[in-house]
This record gives sequence, structure tokens and C-alpha cells, in this order.
Amino acid sequence: MTTDEILFGVGLTFVLAVGSQVIAALVRVPALIVLLPAGFIAGALTDDIHPDRLLGAAFQPLVSLAVALILYDAGLGLDPRKLPGGMRRVVIRLIMLGVGLSWATAALLAVPLLGMSGDAAVVLGAILVVSGPTVVGPLLAFVRPKDRLQQILTWEGSLVDPIGGLLGAVVFAAVLDHSDSFGGQVAQFAISLGVGLAGAVVGTMLLWLLLCKLQLSDVLRNCGQLAAVVAVAAACDMVRDDTGLIAAIIMGLAVVHLPGVVRFERRPVSETLVQLIIGLLFVSISSTVTPASLHHVVLPTLGLVAVLVVLTRPLAASLATLGSGLPGSERTFIAWMAPRGIVAAASATTFSEGLVNAGIKGASKILPATFLVIAATVALYGLTAVPVARRLGVTAPEADEHRDEKSR
Repeated sequence: MTTDEILFGVGLTFVLAVGSQVIAALVRVPALIVLLPAGFIAGALTDDIHPDRLLGAAFQPLVSLAVALILYDAGLGLDPRKLPGGMRRVVIRLIMLGVGLSWATAALLAVPLLGMSGDAAVVLGAILVVSGPTVVGPLLAFVRPKDRLQQILTWEGSLVDPIGGLLGAVVFAAVLDHSDSFGGQVAQFAISLGVGLAGAVVGTMLLWLLLCKLQLSDVLRNCGQLAAVVAVAAACDMVRDDTGLIAAIIMGLAVVHLPGVVRFERRPVSETLVQLIIGLLFVSISSTVTPASLHHVVLPTLGLVAVLVVLTRPLAASLATLGSGLPGSERTFIAWMAPRGIVAAASATTFSEGLVNAGIKGASKILPATFLVIAATVALYGLTAVPVARRLGVTAPEADEHRDEKSR
């Protein structure tokens, strides 16, 4: 690419990332509903926006580091004191049951619906277990549910991303290496988890030094945190794929509890930066999906989405909240909130290429199918979450007052 083409592509990506969010704010819909089609249409009309052309081999590592920053910021906003024992059990069950049931459902249905081989279907299933703060956070900010629901869904969305990312990486490696037994795969997952935890310990110590021992200005403290998260996440990913995500969110959870650190009134990784990163990621990744790749995939994938939305998520939510004491309205809303996000898209981009190169049947359908699942779930939950929450009576009182003021 020429310099002018690169400048045009980078500029257009930023314009779409921010412009889509401006348009969404004006028409009062979640920004994700505008970001995905904006990136897809731009990618279909021009090659200049394609990240593989703009960034080449650097694209995937940059996506991983960007997601690590988002998870670190999400971790800063997670306060265990607002999650008592009963709610904590609900979150753990939601993650365990949600991951297991979503993986099994997607893997089993991908074979007959999408014509995938068992290997490709298992990888697709592992990819689709994630949700994440990139989609749950913006939707909850738009809906403004009661604090208890906000806490449960935020914790679930933030924790399932790194767990799902590790699961996808381990399953992908296992498919390429059929000699590895189930016990070996479990061991690989445990090793990856250990690498992430070790990175989190080192990163937290580094943050303690920056925030508690060195007399730095607020600007340098914030820059130091960004650098520490990126450095630790990069080092972890160099050792084991996607382990940087585990390290990043644990660092975020730990830093606000360090001795001598005053709890942040504003998260140092500013909302502006995170919002910009989300916009850039969704526009960039959606631009990699070509219209031709969607042929013969749309209807089968919508069938898969229907099962995930109508059967799998409600079943997981029902079992996870059983005996929790949550009222039926809140259990129902939890069952109606499971969008897929950027980690799924990033994993699909990486894994599909590797499986295609390995000659795995149906691997070329992983990326378009994942894109459609993300687009369909974001659109469905984004457009219905507010009316569903209001119908169930689970919105916070101040949220209704805020909307009434904006409508006048």
C-alpha cells in the first residue's frame, strides 16, 4: 500500500469508529448496532480499511493488547464488596454453565447446520462462549438496570472473556495436534491459567511500585498503568496465547486494593480511550468479513443464534439462579442478556486462518458465522433490552427519570 492509501485507511477507520457512535447517540440506539454494519459496508466498498493490509501481521497482537486494556479497565470497576456470597455463586454458575452449554450447543449444531467437520465445529463452539465488557458494558449503560443485575452481568461478562479466550486457544491447539489427550488438554488449560496468574502477580507488583512508591503526577501514573498492562499482557501472550487477558483483568481487580492506593473516582484508563478502542476494534474486524463469505451461511447461522438465544441462555440462567432468591423478573432479564463480542471476533479471525491452512473442513465458515452471531445477538439484545427491562420492571428508577428528561 502507498502512504496515501494507508493514511486514507487509518483516517476512515477512526471516522467510522467515532462517527458510528455519534449517530447511535443521536438516534438513541446502542453504538454496537451501528459499528458492525459500518465496518462491514466499508470493508465491502474499499480495500483500504482492511486491517490485514494496514497493519499486516501486527493486527492480531494489537487486537489482543487492546482487549487486555479493556479488561483491565473493566477490572478496575469490579468491586467484590458489591457482590455478596449469593450473587457471587450466581456469577460462578453463569460462567460455568454458560460456557459449557454454549460450547456444546454451537459445536453440535454447527455440523448439520453449517456443514462443518467435527474439528471446526468444536473450535467454533469454543469461540462463541465469550461475551465480554465490550458488548455487555455498553448495553448495560444503555439499559441501566438495577444495581444487583448490573453487578451480576458485569462480573459475568468481564470474567468470561479471558476464560473463553484461553479455552479457544487450548481447543484450537488440540485440534491441530490430535495426539493430545483430554487430560493433556486440561493440563494445557491449567498451564495457561498459571501463566496468566503469574503475569498478574508481576504486573500488580509493578503497579504498586508506580502508584504507591514513586511520586508521579497523575498523567504519568495513568501512562505508567497503560504501559504496565500492555507490557505484562504482551509478555504473557509471548509465553502462551491469550494469557495476557487473564493477567490484565486480575491486575485491574487487584490494583484498587493495594495498600496506599486511594480508590479511583475515575478509572485511569479513561472512558474516552476505551470507547475509542471498542469502536476501532469492531469496525476493523467487521471489515474483514466479505459479502461472498456469507453466502450459504446466513440462514444456518441465524438458526444457531435462535437456539442459543431461546434455549441455551435461558437454560443456563435458570439453572444458575436456581435457589438464589432473585425474583423471577430479574432471572428472566439475566436470561435475556448474552451478546457475543470482540474476543469472539478476534479468536475467529486467528483460528479460522490456521484451520484453513491445516485443511480442516468447514474452517472457512468460522469467521463469517462468528460475525453473524455477533451482529445478530448485538442487534437483538440491543434493540430489545430496554423494553424488556421496562416490561419486567428491572430498570433503576433514575434510569427511567433520565430517559423521561431526554424525551421532553
